[in-house]
Amino acid sequence: MADKIKVTLVKSLCKKSKNQKACAQGLGLKKMHQTVEVEDTPSVRGMINKIIFMLKVEG
Repeated sequence: MADKIKVTLVKSLCKKSKNQKACAQGLGLKKMHQTVEVEDTPSVRGMINKIIFMLKVEG
């Protein structure tokens, strides 16, 4: 069973590039201060690393 990571969107998606918005959508984030639990996989880590300045990551 894979580990889980809690990811919270802390900055707005307004005025961000299409790629950054796509990464947030891929993680399941739509609104500010929304928190989701995602599996800790290399592809998810890559999406997190692209928009790390907009996120709060736990666990």
